[in-house]
Amino acid sequence: EVQLQASGGGLVQAGGFLLLSCTASGFTFDDNVIGWFRQAPGKEREGASCTSSTYGSINYVDSVKGRFTISSDNAKNTVYLQMNSLKPEDTAVYYCAASDSGSCYLGSGAVYLYDYWGQGTLVTVSS
Repeated sequence: EVQLQASGGGLVQAGGFLLLSCTASGFTFDDNVIGWFRQAPGKEREGASCTSSTYGSINYVDSVKGRFTISSDNAKNTVYLQMNSLKPEDTAVYYCAASDSGSCYLGSGAVYLYDYWGQGTLVTVSS
């Protein structure tokens, strides 16, 4: 059974940091693209970052570039999202997801490329 477990969310003040983790099981981790998405209240789910060990690609949406860093530990089947300089607008439920599409794409419709989703972890940034 494919499972993705996201953790690390919490409440932080603006300017603070959090480290999210996504641990996967039930599939060959490093053959997939792993993405971090987020969904703020009343908004659509959007991509934040993704990584593919197989294709050597990493991608960020403009709003998090320079502040978020994605990394992976294939031995642990875990992808991390280090989030620094957090802003209130980063407040959202963060989801990790896996795709075998080979595409580290985060634009419109990216959610449809991902087949498996974790349960989400809430990040709240206070001003």
